[in-house]
Amino acid sequence: MNCHEINSIIKRSDSYHQTLRRHSFNLSSNPPKKPRIGTVCSASIFIKPLGLPLFSKTTQSHSKSFHLEPHKPYTIGRDYFCCDFLLNDRKISKSHCQILFNSSDKKVYLADGVFFGIDQIECSSRVRASLNGVFVNGIRIRKGEVVELRGGDEILLSCGNGSDCNVVNRIGFFVERIILSEEVVDRNVPNLMASGMSIDYGPVRIASNKLDVKAGFLLSMCRDILCSNDPISFMKKHANLDGKIPSPYSRRSGKKVIRFLKSSGVKSNSEDRVHRLEVALSESPANCRDAVVNSHKGTIISSERNTGSQSFSFNKNAEEKAGNYCLQQNNGVNVRSKPKALSLDRPRVADMALCDRSNVGQDKIEGGYVSPPGRKFYLNRLQFMGHCSSEAQDVVSLPELFYPVETLQRVFIATFTSDIPWFLSYCRISAHLPITIACHNAERCWSSNPGRRTSYPFTDFPRLVVVYPPFPEVIAFGKDRRKSGIACHHPKLFVLQREDTLRVVVTSANLVARQWNNVTNTVWWQDFPHSCTPDYGSLFNQSSLGGNNQDSKSDFGAQLAGFMASLVADVPSQAHWILELAKYSFKGALVHLVASVPGIHTPKSPYMLHSRHFLSGNKNMQKSSGTNLLGSVETSVVGMSHLFCTSVDSNGVKLKKLAAFLRKCSENAYGMSEIILRRETNILADVNAVSVLIPNPEEFSLGDCVQIGFLPRDVAQWVAPLSDDGFFAFSAYIYPKEVLRAALEGSYIKVQLILYVSQGPCFSGISNSLRCQQVSAICSLVSSIHRCVGLWRLQEVLAPYKWPEHLETDFLFGSSSVGSVNAQFVAAFSAASGKRAAQLSESEESDPYWGCWSASQELRNPSIKVIFPTIERVKNASCGILASKYILCFSQKTWQRLKNVGILHDAIPYPNERSGFPMHVKVARRRFQSKTDASSFGWVYCGSHNFSAAAWGRALPNTVDRKVNVNERNGSVLGSRIHICNYELGIIFTVPPSDKKDNGDEKHRNLDDIVLPFATPAPKYKPRDEPATAQAMREVLTEMEREMDAAIAISGECPDEEDEVLEAADFVTVEKEDEKAYAERLWSGVDSSESC
Repeated sequence: MNCHEINSIIKRSDSYHQTLRRHSFNLSSNPPKKPRIGTVCSASIFIKPLGLPLFSKTTQSHSKSFHLEPHKPYTIGRDYFCCDFLLNDRKISKSHCQILFNSSDKKVYLADGVFFGIDQIECSSRVRASLNGVFVNGIRIRKGEVVELRGGDEILLSCGNGSDCNVVNRIGFFVERIILSEEVVDRNVPNLMASGMSIDYGPVRIASNKLDVKAGFLLSMCRDILCSNDPISFMKKHANLDGKIPSPYSRRSGKKVIRFLKSSGVKSNSEDRVHRLEVALSESPANCRDAVVNSHKGTIISSERNTGSQSFSFNKNAEEKAGNYCLQQNNGVNVRSKPKALSLDRPRVADMALCDRSNVGQDKIEGGYVSPPGRKFYLNRLQFMGHCSSEAQDVVSLPELFYPVETLQRVFIATFTSDIPWFLSYCRISAHLPITIACHNAERCWSSNPGRRTSYPFTDFPRLVVVYPPFPEVIAFGKDRRKSGIACHHPKLFVLQREDTLRVVVTSANLVARQWNNVTNTVWWQDFPHSCTPDYGSLFNQSSLGGNNQDSKSDFGAQLAGFMASLVADVPSQAHWILELAKYSFKGALVHLVASVPGIHTPKSPYMLHSRHFLSGNKNMQKSSGTNLLGSVETSVVGMSHLFCTSVDSNGVKLKKLAAFLRKCSENAYGMSEIILRRETNILADVNAVSVLIPNPEEFSLGDCVQIGFLPRDVAQWVAPLSDDGFFAFSAYIYPKEVLRAALEGSYIKVQLILYVSQGPCFSGISNSLRCQQVSAICSLVSSIHRCVGLWRLQEVLAPYKWPEHLETDFLFGSSSVGSVNAQFVAAFSAASGKRAAQLSESEESDPYWGCWSASQELRNPSIKVIFPTIERVKNASCGILASKYILCFSQKTWQRLKNVGILHDAIPYPNERSGFPMHVKVARRRFQSKTDASSFGWVYCGSHNFSAAAWGRALPNTVDRKVNVNERNGSVLGSRIHICNYELGIIFTVPPSDKKDNGDEKHRNLDDIVLPFATPAPKYKPRDEPATAQAMREVLTEMEREMDAAIAISGECPDEEDEVLEAADFVTVEKEDEKAYAERLWSGVDSSESC
């Protein structure tokens, strides 16, 4: 069932259900029933205001919730004296509408004007129906009619005739959820109830007797047995079928209970036991089934009822919350017919509402300190887990990552999908905390308008800005941004800044409740200390400019800065983040960062040691060598076609002079020649203009040169301010053959220019005198510095180690999404990870690509196992197939391609208590086993990269006729260019071979200390197995027609990424129209009679 089908079902069902919910209601003829002794009922409505904030007269502040006492109407309107909640707008009547909670049938009603029959209300003589009406989900409430409210309803109060209910004119609110609370005072039952059970809504009966207490104890015992690591050993040690409470459970009785009540705010000298029963009305209708749950407190009986998806939840401490939920999820306390029956069958798809409680208001977990995982990753704490459960170690929740939230100075988040209101509430974020959230929005990310890159969506959080990182035009269809393309902003990153530390969190979970509470994800973080003085050199990867970096963990800060800068480079207000990173020391990083940035990337430019001319301090200066080199930027020369066209150079004098200079200029080993950059401060068209000049090779000075063009505008806008102030120095190189070709053809062929960046004379004084323009310029520079990304970054990290092929025991990649992979991509991934062909003759060693893994070898001998769940595993999961439908991505086309290759293996969640929950992890491992000391070594990856070319990059051949450097492997499977579609971020743990372990800590490390989130060795697909492809899941859902109502009740997520990635066609880069126009304006300000 696709999204359009679901939407049409929702629309049809909405009309039908709303008709059922509309009827007459007269309070005078429906007097409130006398409540049961010892019970107190109330209702809370959580809303999202539309148009105008709702002002509460009680709290004297803007309100996002109503707390309703039973049978007491609450008025919304414009009159301060007659209303409980105020909306200050002329379109709102003085007393516009009323809300009432009827505890008799446990429903909340809405009426236009007043509830009929209520004549005792103050101001009732002046109240009448509103002038502009009250609309529930677009349907007006008629005179004498009331409507039952449910979660997901949209209430509009100023539509008039209904024709002007557009986004601008809407005033009202959206009902996020409704919670009904019933406090039951029971003086006879001990407080032995463990909380956390969620059951369907229905009439409630609280009973208490000795049999119930014993049944509750046995249920608790079963729960703990099933949640333990070794159920058999647990039963031998703790089981007591006499019903007597053994010592491990003594904390739930006697004096221990009194201590617990003290910590919970309940007086210890009271004999009463107050239990709060909360009912959460979710957003979509579903059929509720019969259920019985026996507890220490009594028996809760739920009968079938066609109403909103509703559930009870006993809300107490997080420790006891684990138990019942674990039993419910993994073993299905699910009674479908007779109340006295107790079934331990797993819940089916219709019970998905029990598994997905991410929208329930009481699911908050208190944050507390959790030690960083160090050289391994943790998993997220699922909702049923308590802090003291048997498998609670090596897990972490989102609030625990932010703890203590009070000390945060600012927060940076990168995510694919997001539920920002949930995050702000769940982690208790201050309204004044600066927060930057980078997330995916196809329309905004592809837009060429920088103004569409940001939004400030919440007036209550004025310092929260949402950023939409740009997708480059080079990967758009037809290289036209207006046509968009295949691209995705897919990282999951948290950067939490405090005064003394900077916490960096890399995870596979998006910023949504369901992925943190109901889906397994990986989480890693490390706290980096504050430096005594800012180290701006750490923003640049200086150590690996000359070749492979033997310890790329030392470039952690540079990799992080480069990735974050790529997200905010065109958002000047967020450029300060890059300079903030320089205040912290990343020397103790325990992992390697691996980033992907969309675009078509080329290899790192060769290291230049002897540049002669540098642009710095608004002038051209000479240096003896290229010391303090910070990096290189690949850019181009614009405007060449203007100077050498026949209208400007009719007799070809300038072209001949250029050819003479280029013929005499010296080329280095890579076919490059140095040129001169000059600031053009007198050109009014752009005060940042920088011209490009070819010098006379015999003099190499500004006295005799030929100007060939300018730096592109987007490059000049950061080169100019950074060089003018002497912070940085810039030298440049071109390929002479490209320049001459472009000049002779007179075309708009783009000429490549390599810009080398070095420390300027005032580099050490950066922190003393920075203006806003300079901060933005540094961010753009850091974003533009060349870094290895995707597969090439994987190779850069792992290439220094010589992995012994004969000791390899396992090579696998577990992913929630498998892209359009083929032998070429799998071979490129294996080659990047250090895979080599071992059985080659020694005579072939002279071949530069000797031993490199290739696509042909991959076809003959598959190198990697792909871990992905079968359709049977997903279908039989405790949370049902719908929980995985919008998380897993595997196309039928890819399945047909890989069906007979034999690389697919089933994904079995680990530890066992996560069985039945979807996995959103992206984990790779290559493991080796030592023959001498039985220790394991190798590497493990985790992060946001799925197993796809869109994430890691697709290798492209070299199409430009120029010399390639030693790192450019045109003949290898990694190609000479790489095409990446997505923003991604992950980390790599390395445990090197024993001969590379040069310190004591390294020698005691073992790769097996990193526990994977799925069982290994993973079972290979059987002949009849097939992956949980989108088509397979649709077919299963089609067969389960009686479960279709549940499909409407589940709000899914979009797939992580597009399945298909188009091959980048061979192309010759040309100047864009805006570059041409920019160059023409600059040339108009230059005296064409002079060469320089």
